[in-house]
Amino acid sequence: MTDQTPLVGVILGSKSDSAVMDACVEQLDALGVPNEMIIASAHRMPDKVHEWAGSAADRGLKVIIAAAGKAAHLGGVVAAYTPLPVITVPMKTSDLGGLDSLLSMVQMPTGVPVACVAINGAKNAAILACQMLGTSMPEYRAKIVEYKQAQAG
Repeated sequence: MTDQTPLVGVILGSKSDSAVMDACVEQLDALGVPNEMIIASAHRMPDKVHEWAGSAADRGLKVIIAAAGKAAHLGGVVAAYTPLPVITVPMKTSDLGGLDSLLSMVQMPTGVPVACVAINGAKNAAILACQMLGTSMPEYRAKIVEYKQAQAG
């Protein structure tokens, strides 16, 4: 996290998701993307989710990453309250290995789209967020070009 206004908001459905999602924040930091992280469950803290997601664009966020497991409604609930793009990260679960999370994220109803990365795909969510920023912010496009060059080299 930098001292700049966050451009990417990361929301976790549970504190237990931070074990995976810390890698997302680390990747955002490595790409130089200012970010913020909160924990708020769509089921246990719906008012907090509504307030945070509903004010995200006005606070300067450009992309949201939502991580949740099991029923995994967080990304869809966030998407219902914001005009910003939402990237979802299905968490691996003990019940169905994360397939439950994945399916509940990719089966969003028409009008409430979310992007979805792999189960526990925290780093990919960060890279995708930076790519989205790069469509209108050349400095982040350059970061992605540099990142891909480093991967190939």
